Amino acid sequence: MSAVPTLGLSGLIGLMARATSMSQGVLDVLACVGAEVGAARLAVEFTDTALRPMVWRCAEPHDDALPEATVQLPVRAGADVLATMVVHRALPMSPPERQQLESVADLFGLALARESRLRAVEAELTDRIQEVADQRAFIERVVDSLPVGLHVVDRDYRIHAWNHKRETGLQGVARTDAIGRTIFEVLHRQPAALLKREFDEVFSSGRLQQFQMESSAFGERRIFRISKIPMRMGDGPVTHVITIGEDITDWKAALDRTAQSEKLAALGQLAAGVMHEINNPLATIAACAESMSLQQELGATAAPPTELLRIIDLEVQRCKKIVNGLLDFSRPKPAQREAFDLDEVVRQGMFLLQHHPRFKRVKLVTELEGSGRMRVHGDADQLVQVLIALAMNALDATPEGGRVFIRTTAERDEHGRMSAQLEVEDEGPGIPRALQAKVFEPFFTTKPVGQGTGLGLAICYGIVSDHGGQMELISTEGAGARFRVTLPAVEPS
Repeated sequence: MSAVPTLGLSGLIGLMARATSMSQGVLDVLACVGAEVGAARLAVEFTDTALRPMVWRCAEPHDDALPEATVQLPVRAGADVLATMVVHRALPMSPPERQQLESVADLFGLALARESRLRAVEAELTDRIQEVADQRAFIERVVDSLPVGLHVVDRDYRIHAWNHKRETGLQGVARTDAIGRTIFEVLHRQPAALLKREFDEVFSSGRLQQFQMESSAFGERRIFRISKIPMRMGDGPVTHVITIGEDITDWKAALDRTAQSEKLAALGQLAAGVMHEINNPLATIAACAESMSLQQELGATAAPPTELLRIIDLEVQRCKKIVNGLLDFSRPKPAQREAFDLDEVVRQGMFLLQHHPRFKRVKLVTELEGSGRMRVHGDADQLVQVLIALAMNALDATPEGGRVFIRTTAERDEHGRMSAQLEVEDEGPGIPRALQAKVFEPFFTTKPVGQGTGLGLAICYGIVSDHGGQMELISTEGAGARFRVTLPAVEPS
């Protein structure tokens, strides 16, 4: 009987490497070593009693009673004892045989340690995969719970995300029918060229785009705010665009009602000036009527009243123009989006402002662009309201004898896009830095109690945002305040 396994240690390592599993490899080595050393039984018994021992028995006939264990060798992984290799043989072990079995025990230790690490890594990987899956499911649930329609497209215009809100409604599309297809195939009712231009603008500029659209697909006219948000997978260019569609019909109606209330409040402030303004032509009309009455008493020798009638007509038309201007400003109108000159909005607002009592005590300075480059697309009546609100705030803030500046300018940004700017600046006390972040919040006002609702600037901000523009405050305490409205301009054709 050979004291050393014929395969050698390297052969046993190869035997384990070729096995389909670590357990099978240990059993193959036990069989090989057990046969070589003439053992009746060779086993690996684990320290963890929950693990079943790996056992090899000799197939040759032998007595039922096994001989006592000839040797028990620890199977270690570093300082830890993972198992014990137990050899049952009738004859005692020679030193070379014991040395060889110790090498086999060391081989088992390495194999068991490696298997333990693999299982730990596998368990950790399984936990991480489950964690990622749970996190992904949670994020999908959050996105699906949003009360807005959301989808994401890549640079090839293919859809990568499509939330539950986009699946519902008369024009809903199932997620399985949307993912992986191009946006032009799914939203085929919308002009492909327009969709492509909107996405390309975000991909190239990397800036958020917002606009409103109307739809009657649900049986009634609904207003939606569409936001296209740039998304980057790294530090490079924009890789995806997130599109969010939000139904703002009710919010828009509430804003319009509040804006109308503010408009009527401004109208009340203008009324005193209008009454004074109308008194002047009425006095002229009364004088002309008295003169005509005197001429009638003088008889036929008096001059015909033609000139007096002409003066009366002019003064009546003047009164009519003033009253009509105020009535036109006060009436609620349906939103009408069209191209118009921002300078003309300023002129219309100035006509109304000239009747304000404080207009007589301050100097109003207008600096209009007048270049024809101030055409914007939107609702002119709403922008007149913005100008009136900003100008009346400036008039209230400016001390008697001070100045209020109203300017319009055309600017072109670094991307070549034209914008029209409207500025209203006063020479009042300015707004403290601590309060500047709050001026556009609803119900915030620096005026005394009973002299302001705190809604004017909030409404102005909402109107400007609806027009795709921006509104900002520039102020230094003690040096006046300047409100700047920037709107996208209509490029000349």
